[in-house]
Amino acid sequence: MRSLPLPLALTVRLLPVAVLACTGWVMSSGSSSSPSTPTGTEHRSAQDDQSPAQPSATAVVKTYTAAPAPCTSVTTKTITSLVPGTKTAGQEIASTDRSVRRTCSWNALKGFDYRWLDVSYEIMASDAAAQKSYEERVAKKSGGGAVPGLGDAGYSVVNLTTEDKQQTREGVVIARVSNALVAVTYNGSDFETKKAPSTDEINKGAIKAAKEVVATLENGRKS
Repeated sequence: MRSLPLPLALTVRLLPVAVLACTGWVMSSGSSSSPSTPTGTEHRSAQDDQSPAQPSATAVVKTYTAAPAPCTSVTTKTITSLVPGTKTAGQEIASTDRSVRRTCSWNALKGFDYRWLDVSYEIMASDAAAQKSYEERVAKKSGGGAVPGLGDAGYSVVNLTTEDKQQTREGVVIARVSNALVAVTYNGSDFETKKAPSTDEINKGAIKAAKEVVATLENGRKS
């Protein structure tokens, strides 16, 4: 078979390439044009796409929004029993924000026996915040035990310290009631014998005061 002339052979070989090139140009041109809107589909405006903002979190409902008056949170009978000789009115300690943190203190020296009692309220932002603070405080006061029936959670611990041969025994009770924390500290010393009251006396006294302080909070008593 006789070979085709060179120009004709090149034309035959390049023809498929030209066809493909034209096809690609047509496809490319078609994709760059704006597609028609499908039947039954409507364009939505930017305003339609803006849905109302949803709240990021549910508002926290606080059971307690303010701390009760601490100096009336313990009955007169209990105060005179735990701190003989003290002024039953107590002394409220200055606070940077009385709406969330308030403390009252009683102390007296009768003969050679010294007793000191203070009670405090602290209102937290939420139950979870109060629980976290409660757990942190309990962790720092190791060696104690739970107090059943005291708020949502209660804990007491008693420790003995000695300085210059003088003993002091101190009891601390911490309780959580919803978003509020209650703390009671009760201690005593005998400056004649240099001995401290028994663990049982201090522990029972602190728990008794704590139960009244928690009851005041739960009952909403304020002065």
